[in-house]
Amino acid sequence: MKSIKEKQDELVEEFAFLEDWEQKYEYIIDLGKELPGLPEEKKGDANLIKGCQSKVWIDAEHRDGKLFFNADSDGILPKGIVALLVNIYSGHPTQEILDSDFDFIAKIGLQEFLSPSRANGLMAMTKQIKFYAVAYQLKS
Repeated sequence: MKSIKEKQDELVEEFAFLEDWEQKYEYIIDLGKELPGLPEEKKGDANLIKGCQSKVWIDAEHRDGKLFFNADSDGILPKGIVALLVNIYSGHPTQEILDSDFDFIAKIGLQEFLSPSRANGLMAMTKQIKFYAVAYQLKS
């Protein structure tokens, strides 16, 4: 399995090939369409990300020393953004998640092209992923 850093670097390369933000948005939206989503019972307040303009839920499961994420959103663009994060961080050990950074977000220029409320939502999603990693590491 590729490391988080390798996945981030691949994403930066993929975004570099996309010519404009319309193509980049389409790419993000397509990622969201591939996300299986969450069953209704997982769409409660416990998994709801605070600070997002749309409703976004992230669920985490810890097994075999690794964290597995699944997510959903009621908005097409936020679902793509959270899918991007799930694709990068799911299936990795908690320590690797904690040691990773979110520099790739700046490298692909995502925050620059999001509205302030969507950028805040993105930051809330990344914080939640780190929070799950800390919580499950403490349980181990």
